[in-house]
Amino acid sequence: MQMTITEKILAKASGKKDAKPGENLWVSADILMTHDVCGPGTIGIFKREFGAGSKVWDRKRVIIIPDHYIFTEDKKCQRNVDELRNFAKEQNIKYFYDPGTETYSGVCHVTLPEKGHCRPGEVLFGTDSHTCTHGAFGEFATGVGNTDAAFIMGTGKLLIKVPASMKFVIENELPKFVTAKDIILRFIGDIGVDGATYMAMEFAGSTIDSLSIDERMTICNMAIEAGAKNGIIAPDTKTLKYVKSRTKSKFEVFKSDLGAIYIATKTYDAKKLMPLVAMPFSPDKVKTAREMKNFSIDRAYIGSCTGGKISDFIMAASILKGAKVKVKTFIVPATVEVEQAIKTKKIGGKTLLEIFAEAGCEEPAPPSCAACLGGPFDTYGRSNNDEICISTTNRNFPGRMGSKNSQTILASPFTAAASAIRGKITDPNDL
Repeated sequence: MQMTITEKILAKASGKKDAKPGENLWVSADILMTHDVCGPGTIGIFKREFGAGSKVWDRKRVIIIPDHYIFTEDKKCQRNVDELRNFAKEQNIKYFYDPGTETYSGVCHVTLPEKGHCRPGEVLFGTDSHTCTHGAFGEFATGVGNTDAAFIMGTGKLLIKVPASMKFVIENELPKFVTAKDIILRFIGDIGVDGATYMAMEFAGSTIDSLSIDERMTICNMAIEAGAKNGIIAPDTKTLKYVKSRTKSKFEVFKSDLGAIYIATKTYDAKKLMPLVAMPFSPDKVKTAREMKNFSIDRAYIGSCTGGKISDFIMAASILKGAKVKVKTFIVPATVEVEQAIKTKKIGGKTLLEIFAEAGCEEPAPPSCAACLGGPFDTYGRSNNDEICISTTNRNFPGRMGSKNSQTILASPFTAAASAIRGKITDPNDL
């Protein structure tokens, strides 16, 4: 039987020779990740169903990464982290990235690959919808709810319906200032936020091959914004080099068969793409940045699992070097590793940190999800804030970055930085 990469991984994880779309399979997990938003709920269900004294199925495979509401005075948020801390101690969890200690890392979706937890051919479940990010490493990665996560925590397994696959093939070299963010916004704009509901979005073609690992993560990260169960890219030499530099664990590489069946295949010419934005309040409200060039903004935000990687800040700095921002511009590195890289990585003899400071950006915030998911009062500001923010994040729903009166516009780091300079949505080619 000819299979897609997603089907092959699920077949292996279920101990079967093949896997067909729509088939229900008991799948063994390689990794379960949870964080401070969903972790306490997952732990509560685990203790209720398995017993207060029960042990997790594998203390080395349950990974706990507080990242969402870390730097806050909110007592309930602090309580959540305390619950994770206590559970990690009770269970002797090997990988607990504890805030306030030298083990703290930052955003879970960037921490996981940095720390070597993402490997081709594996199954990774996480209590966060953007767990699909890790399909960039040729693994099946998807978000689950607290109840499913608690079951995995106790058994290491989950019943999964095999998703049908939709293939997106993009060829040729990208134009200047067009990024992975623009690619995935184009896809979502074309098929809609429900266009890939419970499907595997498989990304392929020479353009995908040319992208860095960071950029591939950006594409897979936003597969969920089209309703997908997972996003995935077949591993290549770039993937293997990255993974082997982060872990010594063994893994198996899978690729789709030539005769694999897809529910649809969509092809694109990269040369025809332009810098894009997604207007409020949906990721599929896609326009070219040039179309919206007179749309004023109040803030710019460069950060998150989608846009807070070191390559994202290099893009932003290349635009901001020698310029001044007209609106408040926030720099939020995803992880401690990225935070350190901002201080040392140079463009034209100046570090990224120096470039951001000279451009008038706000002082970089500590690594975390920060305003990407709004949250407590002191992570996003006034509840009646009606400001318009252009952002490298992944969602622009009402209230996503805090206030229900605010508006979020999604864009690449290039476009966000260019817009910060003019105070209006700006195609970086037009600066």
